[in-house]
Amino acid sequence: MMQKITPMLWFDSQAEEAARFYTSLFEDSKIKNLTHYGDAAANAAGRPKGSVMTVSFEIESQEFVALNGGPQFKFSEAVSFVVNCKSQKEIDEMWTKLMAGGGQPSVCGWLKDKFGLSWQVVPAVLDDLMKGDPKKSERVMAALMKMTKLDIETLEQAAKAA
Repeated sequence: MMQKITPMLWFDSQAEEAARFYTSLFEDSKIKNLTHYGDAAANAAGRPKGSVMTVSFEIESQEFVALNGGPQFKFSEAVSFVVNCKSQKEIDEMWTKLMAGGGQPSVCGWLKDKFGLSWQVVPAVLDDLMKGDPKKSERVMAALMKMTKLDIETLEQAAKAA
C-alpha cells in the first residue's frame, strides 16, 4: 500500500548517492526504485537523458523520494527530520554517521548532513522530560539550549534539579 504523504527531497545531481547514504544509516531501510530521465523529462528539466531522475527509498517504514532536479533549490532548516534515539550510544552513533563526509553541527541536537539536509538527533525520553511540571520543562530546555549534540544524562539531571 502506498503511503498517503511522501517526502520529496530535491537534490542537484546527488539523489542516488544521498538515498544510498541514508539507507546505510538505518537497519530497516532499502532502495525501492530508480527512474531515469527520458527525452521529454530531460528536455524539460535540462538534465542528461538516461541520468537518474528519482530514487524511491524507505527508512524505518517511511517512504521517501529523492529527485535530481538541478541546482535551483537548496535545503534549509525550515524542513528537517527528527531521529528519536533510545540511548546515548545510539545518539552518539547516529550523530557520527550523519556528520560523516562533511556534516555541520548546529545547536540543540541539530546538524546538517553532507547534502545540506537538516536532522535533529534526540533522545526518545525527551518528551517525557519536557512534560508535566513547567519548571522542570524549563530546566530541561535551558540545558538543551546549551548543547550541540544532546546528552541524556545532563537532560535528566536538569529534570531532577530542585
